[in-house]
Amino acid sequence: MVSARTTSYGDDEMAREDVHGDGPRQDHRRAGGRAPDILATFTRLVAERGYSETNFSDIANELGISKGTIVHHFGTKDGLFAAMHDSYMRRCLADATQIVASLHGSAEQLAGLLYSFILYQVTDRDATVAFQREIATLATHPALESGRRLRAEYLGLVRHVIETGVAEGVFRSADVDVESLLMFGSSQWAWTWFRPAGRLSALEVGSQLVQLVLGSLLRNRRQLAALADPAGRAARTAEDRLSRPARALGSEQVA
Repeated sequence: MVSARTTSYGDDEMAREDVHGDGPRQDHRRAGGRAPDILATFTRLVAERGYSETNFSDIANELGISKGTIVHHFGTKDGLFAAMHDSYMRRCLADATQIVASLHGSAEQLAGLLYSFILYQVTDRDATVAFQREIATLATHPALESGRRLRAEYLGLVRHVIETGVAEGVFRSADVDVESLLMFGSSQWAWTWFRPAGRLSALEVGSQLVQLVLGSLLRNRRQLAALADPAGRAARTAEDRLSRPARALGSEQVA
């Protein structure tokens, strides 16, 4: 089970200095010149420092390789950034597809997706923090067109779940585009306040997000308690999917 914890909103300085919230930094030095090692190290450094403050020298020194090895695998820093973005979005899209396929009905499917929004802060923390803190760059960078298409596909999947619920009378009539953006926006800044060792678990925070969103969308709220149960089927399905060992960085195929 995921045991991560979160605090309430914290100050921005704390978020910049310790995005992981796990106490003293660990020594991440290790030898390795494989592309997955390079990508994982780059992703963690972007999560900790931001894209502009991360360079090939940092990665090479940490892994004990030459900068030429990084160039061999990824070409430029922009190429490495694009690989990080594409890899993350493929994993998210595979997760969302599997969560929707594993749950029954639009309400339960949307609840599972909402839990996943918060669980990413635990199960794929480096990539999630890197993605969220660089969202403005990701939206406009010319090297990231492929990743933007994946994001549009992911957003389209979520919107389809909402549209289906509206069409079936499960959800109230709503502006689906706005509703979906509000859902993503509510979790987009979680990296600034979520702390793995904090007061509430990721599932408990996910439960509150489910209550917030589905509490306003559902025409009949009798099923809300079950959907917002951190031990319920929607929560367990999202947790099981995102916690799978096979879902490691570089394993983005839809199961």
